[in-house]
Amino acid sequence: MTRLLPLVAALLLQPLFAQTAKPTEPDSTVKIVARAERKDALYHQGEKVVFNVAVRDDGKRAAGLVEWVILKDGLPTEQKGVSELVDGNAVAIGSLNEPGFIQVRATYRAGPKAKAAPVVGLGGAAIDPTEIKRSLPVPEDFDAFWDGMKKKLAAVPVEPKLVPVKSPAKDVESFDVTAPALGLQVSGYMSKPAGAKPKSLPIILTVHGAGVSDSSLGGSAGWASRGFIAMDMNAHGLPNGRPKQFYADLYAGPMKDYRYENKNDREKAYFTGMMLRLVRAIDVLTSQPEWDGQHVVVSGASQGGYQAIAAAGLDARVTFFAAGVPAGCDHSGMLAHRIAGWPKIVPVVDGKPDMAVLEAYRYVDCMNFVTRTKAAGCYLTVGFIDNVCPPTSVYAAYNQLSIPKEIYNDIPSGHSHSQAARDGMTKAVLKHVGK
Repeated sequence: MTRLLPLVAALLLQPLFAQTAKPTEPDSTVKIVARAERKDALYHQGEKVVFNVAVRDDGKRAAGLVEWVILKDGLPTEQKGVSELVDGNAVAIGSLNEPGFIQVRATYRAGPKAKAAPVVGLGGAAIDPTEIKRSLPVPEDFDAFWDGMKKKLAAVPVEPKLVPVKSPAKDVESFDVTAPALGLQVSGYMSKPAGAKPKSLPIILTVHGAGVSDSSLGGSAGWASRGFIAMDMNAHGLPNGRPKQFYADLYAGPMKDYRYENKNDREKAYFTGMMLRLVRAIDVLTSQPEWDGQHVVVSGASQGGYQAIAAAGLDARVTFFAAGVPAGCDHSGMLAHRIAGWPKIVPVVDGKPDMAVLEAYRYVDCMNFVTRTKAAGCYLTVGFIDNVCPPTSVYAAYNQLSIPKEIYNDIPSGHSHSQAARDGMTKAVLKHVGK
């Protein structure tokens, strides 16, 4: 999963994204759009799903053939066909006899002897998504495990270090913040309105998608300009403000495969430490005298969405979370013949999962974190053609939530966000705190 670009708009949401739908060739003039016939792309089990496939070449209606296959959330099915374009359009038809998602993968060829590379387009549809079940129950000792880990964290003094830095926003003060945790430290930028009164501000913690980077000063300052105590925390406890090459070298070298570290050990697994850093960051934020004592929001996308859900499940102080295309959902999905979400950590050989890894990662699965949150609400987004964090995995976790919840179906999107999805997350956060 590649680094995601900062959400520059309004300097608010900082998570990172990767687009997974296969792009056309850089010099290709051909564009394919595949959409379910129904605007909401929602169907029931056994219903015929009609996908309309439109092919345009330099804006003109293309001629030729479209080969198509129907995928079950990325897995192959026996449903496929070849259609001739009529006035630049073709139809593909599929169905699914269980709750889940299907995709059409349409490949355009200008003709049987065409020399140009084929162009591929994806479209998605949901089949009774709110009926998708969990693949395994919550481990019986899930709470005992995390209570023990949080007890170990609590034994480490919080002792935050705040170094003032120049804020990019007017009337906002900013700090480079570090604090010890278990293993790697907390590292982020914290900002708040200058001169804010005690007990007057809500908190927002923004967290990052996959990759290696420093924290976003602009992200924290942007939220502070809207009246928050805001911290943007990098995922790895790294020092902030170094040259970009510093982080690029880490990602290309010693941190390239960070997600696989100690993957068969629930205590030492990389994501266990990452989730504990969330709790420590909230320790730092709630110690600020300006906190209103009521609102704690955690927001992120992809790996950041993973963290947002985990924070809400682990820390009762979290009152709202926003999770865009969240990773970390349904690590055991292969047991239900589904594709697990990123980091797709459990190896599968000859159809059999590595049970040591699977058992360890049940303790860092959003499927289980969501059952423990006491937050007042949440907002999730899901891409219907997302092959990194498949929509079935997201809905499998979403369906376990027992709190007020909302999900935005980002129908044409892969592992990325439309403007509407980004705006939905921001508006949901602001609504929660009454802004």
